[in-house]
Amino acid sequence: MAAGKDYRTLTDEALVRAAQRGNMKAFEELVGRHRDKVYARAFSMMRNEEDAIDISQEAWVKGWQRLKQFQGDSSFLTWMTRIVINLCLDTLRRQKRQRAESIEGLEEESGGVERQMPVVTTNPTAGLERSELRQRIDKALGQLTFEHRTVLVLHEFEELEYKEIAKRMQCSIGTVMSRLFYARRKMAALMAGYKKTELAP
Repeated sequence: MAAGKDYRTLTDEALVRAAQRGNMKAFEELVGRHRDKVYARAFSMMRNEEDAIDISQEAWVKGWQRLKQFQGDSSFLTWMTRIVINLCLDTLRRQKRQRAESIEGLEEESGGVERQMPVVTTNPTAGLERSELRQRIDKALGQLTFEHRTVLVLHEFEELEYKEIAKRMQCSIGTVMSRLFYARRKMAALMAGYKKTELAP
């Protein structure tokens, strides 16, 4: 299958250009390359496997529909990640409105089931297996509230500025800063707690 081989050797930029001209096979190659990362980002925000699958699939549909709008100012993956984050934020806001009377219940539900899913960005430390670190980060993220988890993902993983985060989360820059401060402190405490537990005899 020479054609398939050709697609696998093309850069993302070349595949995007071909897909913008209506080449579905080029787009399928892009999906194959970045599907896992897009799904992992959705899961890191939603903490729910079914929601993450639905949202990442919707993101790819939107990506295809809006592909002509992609100017190449960022990488294709960065562009797709923005789409999936916006869909997650919309879904989380909708869920929050529906369950406003029971925020505590929502948090129990989102953090109650432990799954070994990859976190897209990790910084492995010496002597610690990558999968163990992913599990720790994933577990700790699951214990944060929606607001703190979202601000942490947008700032630390997506490297968005306070202004952009405030716009997406519909709050002030001051609120973003205080949420980020609290989220970092909580994550550090949780990660340290897991370490102590593992070191205990």
